[in-house]
Amino acid sequence: MDTEWRPTACVLCASNCGIEIRLDGRRLAGVRGDKAHPSSQGYSCEKPLRLDRYQNGVDRLTHPLRRRPDGTFERVGWDVAIAEIAARFSAVRDAHGGESIFYYGGGGQGNHLGGSYAGSFMRALGARYRSNALAQEKTGLFWVSDRMLGTMATGDFEHCEVALFVGKNPWQSHGLPRARPTLREIARDPARSLIVIDPRRTETAELADIHLRVRPGRDAWLLAALVAVVVQEDLIAGEWLAEHAVGLEEVRAVLREVPVPAYCETAGVPEELVRTAARRIAGAASVAVFEDLGVQMTLHSTLNSYLDNLLWLLTGNFGRPGTNNPPILLAPFITFSHHGPRPERFSPVAGARVISGLVPSNVVAEEILTDHPRRYRAMLVETANPAHSIADSKRMREALAALDLLVVVDVAMTETARLADYVLPAPSQFEKWEATFFNFETPANYFHLRRPVLDPPPGADLLPEPEIHARLCEAIGAVTEDHLRPLREAAGRGRAAFGQAFLAALADPALASVAPVLLYRTLGPTLPDGAAAAASLWAQAVRVAMAHPDAVRRAGVKGEGMELGDRLFDALLENPSGLVFAVDEPGDGWNRLGTPDGRIHLALPDLLEELAGLGAGPPGQQEFPFVLSAGERRAFTANTIVRDPAWRRRDGEGLLRMSPEDAAGLGLSAGSRARLTTRRGSVDVTVEITDSLQPGHVSLPNGLGLTYPADGGQVTTGAPPNELTDSRDRDPYAGTPWHKHVPARVEALA
Repeated sequence: MDTEWRPTACVLCASNCGIEIRLDGRRLAGVRGDKAHPSSQGYSCEKPLRLDRYQNGVDRLTHPLRRRPDGTFERVGWDVAIAEIAARFSAVRDAHGGESIFYYGGGGQGNHLGGSYAGSFMRALGARYRSNALAQEKTGLFWVSDRMLGTMATGDFEHCEVALFVGKNPWQSHGLPRARPTLREIARDPARSLIVIDPRRTETAELADIHLRVRPGRDAWLLAALVAVVVQEDLIAGEWLAEHAVGLEEVRAVLREVPVPAYCETAGVPEELVRTAARRIAGAASVAVFEDLGVQMTLHSTLNSYLDNLLWLLTGNFGRPGTNNPPILLAPFITFSHHGPRPERFSPVAGARVISGLVPSNVVAEEILTDHPRRYRAMLVETANPAHSIADSKRMREALAALDLLVVVDVAMTETARLADYVLPAPSQFEKWEATFFNFETPANYFHLRRPVLDPPPGADLLPEPEIHARLCEAIGAVTEDHLRPLREAAGRGRAAFGQAFLAALADPALASVAPVLLYRTLGPTLPDGAAAAASLWAQAVRVAMAHPDAVRRAGVKGEGMELGDRLFDALLENPSGLVFAVDEPGDGWNRLGTPDGRIHLALPDLLEELAGLGAGPPGQQEFPFVLSAGERRAFTANTIVRDPAWRRRDGEGLLRMSPEDAAGLGLSAGSRARLTTRRGSVDVTVEITDSLQPGHVSLPNGLGLTYPADGGQVTTGAPPNELTDSRDRDPYAGTPWHKHVPARVEALA
C-alpha cells in the first residue's frame, strides 16, 4: 500500500470537503479529512469512505462509443468520433439554427472545471439554451434574490446568534462547512438558538431549540404566519429598513391582513410556538438562514423563497457578520440580470422563464416532443443523467429518443448514455485536474483546485472534458491555428504579455465566445504539472482581483491590477488543499448589491398577490391520500455518481418510510411489502416504520433506482423516484419540480 496521503475533495455533496486519499494500486484504500483544507479543516462525514465504489465502478467508460443501427454500440477512435459529432451538430445548426441545440449538465458535484469549457463549443454553434440540476432546485431562490438584491446571500453560521434551517437537514445534506460540528456548537451554546422548519423530525430537528413541524406542503402558510407576526407585532428593523430598503409599505399592507391563527392551523404548528420563533428571530443580534430543497421542491416553492427572504430582511439580518451576505464567487456560475438592460428570456416552445441562464429541467421534454419549428433537435449532455434525474423519466426517455442527435460525455454508462448516439469517456474526478465552484462561504471565501491523485485505467482511451471541447471547436473551425499562434507567442514572453494579447483577442466577438478554449490551448501548456485544464481559472482570478482587490489582498495575495490576478491564479495552482482567496470586512456585502439604487427591493407584486391568495387554503388530494417526499437524503444516499449499490452499508434498497399510525391503518409492519402509486406509475417497496414522519407523509431516498451490471446482466436496486414524479407538477414562476409533494397512494401487498 502507498504510504503517501494525497489531497483532493469528496464529490458526494455540494460541500466538497477536503479529503486525503491513500492508494493501494488503483484502489482508494484510505480516506480521511484534510486538515489543511481551509473550509472543512479535517472534517468529513462517513460517506467519503465509500468513494472507491465510484472510482472503480465496473460500468466505467473506457473508449468512445458510437451507436450502430441495431441499437448496440461499437468502439470508434477519437478522431472519428470528434469529426462525426462536429459534422452532425453542424448539420442540425445549418438546417434548424443553433437555437435547436440544447446543452444539459456542466459538471456533477465537485466536477465543475470541465464544464467551464463546454460553453465555447455551444456558443460557436449558436446554441442559446441550457439547463442542469440547479434548475430543479435553486432557480426560484435565484429569481427572487435577483429581483430583491441583484445578487444572492448566504448565511454566516460560524458567527450567528440564531441559525434558521428551512426545509434543510444539514446533518445529512451538509451544505455548510463542518456541518455536524457546527450544528453541535450552536445547539450546545445557551446564548445561541437553532430553529428548524421541517415536516420530519430530522437529525437536525432533534438538536433544535425550536422545531416548527409543518405539515407537508404547508410551508407557505407557516412562513407567511412567521413574517406576519414580525409585521403585526412591530418587530421589524424599522430604522434600518428606512435607510436600506424600498417597498416596505406594500409588503406591510399585505402582511397585516394575514390571519396568523388560521395559517398556523393550516400549517399544523401551534400559534404560540410560531410567535415564539418569530420573536426570537426578530430579537437576535444576528440570524443566518439556509433554505433548501424541502421548501424549494414543494407547493408555492418560489413564494417560499420570497417569504424566507422577507423574514431575514425585515428583521435587518443582512450585510453584517453572523447574518446573510453576498459571497464572492471565483467562478460566477450564477448570473443575475433582472436589473440589467436585457429583457427576460423564455424557452422557445413551453415559454418557460429562463433564470440564471437555465431552462427549467421540467420542460425539456416539452421542448422536444412537439412539431414546433423551434423545438430542440440535438442535445449535448455532460456529466449529468437527465433520463434518471428529471421528473417523469418515461417521458424524458421518449424525448431523448426523439432527438436527431444525442451526445453524452461521462465517466460511466449511465441511463442517459445508453440512449445516446455517441458516448465520450472522460477521466474520473480523481484522475484529472478539477475544481469546486460551490464556494459560498463568507466572510472568508475559499477555492479548491484539485490535482489528479492517480492515472486513468490502463488501456483506457479517455480525454478530459477541456480537450473534448477544444477538439470540437477546432473541428467546426471556430478555433484555428491562426487564432492560436499570436497567443502562444505572447505566452512565451510571459504572463503580462499574454494578458495584453488575450484582451486584444477578445475584441473579436467570435473569439470571445470561445475564450476558455483559447486559454486552454495557449496558456494551458505553460502551466506546471499538466494543469492545462486550470487555464480558464486564470481569467476568473483576474476578474476577481480587479473587482475585489482589497478582499484579495486581505487573503495574503500581493499586487495591483492584472498582476494581483496573476498572483492569485498562481496561488490556486500552488495550494493543492485549497486556499482562502478573499476576505471581507464587515459591511463589504453592501457593495455587491446589484440593484440600480443600491437598496433592497422588498415588494415583488406577483408574489405578494400569491401571498394574498393563500387564504383559499391548500389543495385537496382525495384520490391520493399520502404526500410522498421523492428524494430524502439519508446516511447512505448521495448524488448518483456512485452507481455501485454495494456502497450502502444500510438501507440498501431504499425503504419507504411511514408513520406508525399509517402503517397500522394499512396493516403493515416493519419489512412489509407495499405498492406505492402516483399519477405516473407504481413501484413495489419495503416499508420502514418511524415516528420521525407525520401521518399522511411517506418518503423514498434519493440516489436509488440506478441500473448496474451484476450476474451477467443489469440489475436495478431500489425505486427510481422519477418514475413516480410528473413534470407538470412544478412551480409556475421558476418551473422547479414539486418532488417533496407528490400525491401518492400506498397499498399493502401480500
